[in-house]
Amino acid sequence: MARRRAQLALDDQVCFALYSAFHAVMRTYRGLLSDAGLTYPQYLVMLALWERQPAAVAVGELGGRLHLDTGTLSPLLKRLEAGGFVSRRRDRDDERRVLVALTADGRALQDRVAGVPAALAACVGGGLADPVRLRSELHDLARTLDGPGDRRRAG
Repeated sequence: MARRRAQLALDDQVCFALYSAFHAVMRTYRGLLSDAGLTYPQYLVMLALWERQPAAVAVGELGGRLHLDTGTLSPLLKRLEAGGFVSRRRDRDDERRVLVALTADGRALQDRVAGVPAALAACVGGGLADPVRLRSELHDLARTLDGPGDRRRAG
């Protein structure tokens, strides 16, 4: 019984460490992005669009890249469009597809937030022994859990 309790100690859970770190990172990004008028999810959308510029990106492709469903992504895009950072239009070749493109303001925003990654690194300081390895391990974890052998669906 004591062993079972020890296995369930909150501070010993990987999920709690990830959860706590996630919230700390979100609080930090909130401060770093506030001057640009972006939320963290909006920042991720913009990063994905900046990677693809000047090409427009289909909403479905953007959602796949960000691991977001259209119900989550659409409100983000609406707010970014209202802010003048992106435009949305139907694909002329396939009316079912909506394409998202950066506006001039959206392209200019990239310069305004260019220092955010370095600012986050400065906030962390020497607190991460190997941030490149950590990022790689987190990507591996996500791929493993989202992969074809996903244990959550086993039953």
